[in-house]
Amino acid sequence: MTFASGTLDRGAGIALWRQIGAAIEAAIRQGQHAPGQRLPTEAELSQAFRVNRHTIRRAMEELETRGIVRVEQGRGSFVAEDVLDYPLNARTRFSEIIRAQNREPAGQMLRLAEIPAEARVAEMLEIRRGRAVILAERLAMADGRPVALGAHHFPAHRFPDIMARLRENPSITHALAACGVPDYRRRVTRITARMPTAEEAEALQQSRSRPLLVAEAVNVDGGGKPVDATVTRYAAGRTQMVVES
Repeated sequence: MTFASGTLDRGAGIALWRQIGAAIEAAIRQGQHAPGQRLPTEAELSQAFRVNRHTIRRAMEELETRGIVRVEQGRGSFVAEDVLDYPLNARTRFSEIIRAQNREPAGQMLRLAEIPAEARVAEMLEIRRGRAVILAERLAMADGRPVALGAHHFPAHRFPDIMARLRENPSITHALAACGVPDYRRRVTRITARMPTAEEAEALQQSRSRPLLVAEAVNVDGGGKPVDATVTRYAAGRTQMVVES
């Protein structure tokens, strides 16, 4: 992708950052950069257009807001890929959803700990507040890129071995099966949106100016008893929730 300062009309009454954004967008639409490909750095674009980096940054922020580019903290800007569809139904399984869209799922366990249940988690699991739960924080990826950051909570009195199972294999489905729950279903999902914390933005490799989709879910066993209370944060620029009826 090549640009020249001559592409800008400084007397047109149109902000330079808007003209720069339009030029970058046009180059992407013309196929000069493929989805997922890294774009020139702020310094390179600043030199090419002969403007300061603040002007470039403003143009890139607008393109990111519109979903044309994605910005990864510490890595730069990339052409946005197609958004993942994430169906929500009674049997929601991350790996199955990702493979159905011809992508490769992966998971990385970030934290395993026994903690006291906070009020909301206790309510979701139908246990007393302060009772021990196993917290499993897991980063879910598609084709090597972070998609979701999940915090799973399991009642410790029912699943005393689940921490060891998750150390062996980060799959939630595999761990529950090994603990005597061969299948489970989604009872309810509540979806909200908010801006990410610095830690969430870093883990999901996204800008703090882009929102998260936050899904609070309860999974139950065949008898309808809660086995997992989950709060999952999705990179909104890479996923869209599909509610199936």
